[in-house]
Amino acid sequence: AIGTGLTATPEDAQATHAGIRQLIAKRASPRVAQAMRIQYGGSANAQNAHALSVMPDIDGFLVGGASLKPEFADIVKAISSAKC
Repeated sequence: AIGTGLTATPEDAQATHAGIRQLIAKRASPRVAQAMRIQYGGSANAQNAHALSVMPDIDGFLVGGASLKPEFADIVKAISSAKC
């Protein structure tokens, strides 16, 4: 959860994001749900960014304190390698 320093497993995060996307599809439309970018708001870091990024319903990250550290470049590289 945001600010805890704890990270969900990629599978748990994927399940949550998929549930959000399904809710959007039901309440709005499947087209809107697929166009919607759903970002992970947990503790992203260079060690977990790639594993989280390869999940199909995780479209990005809200990076907090790690954005102020040199490892931020490594987070960006990990996400880029997973999504490209």
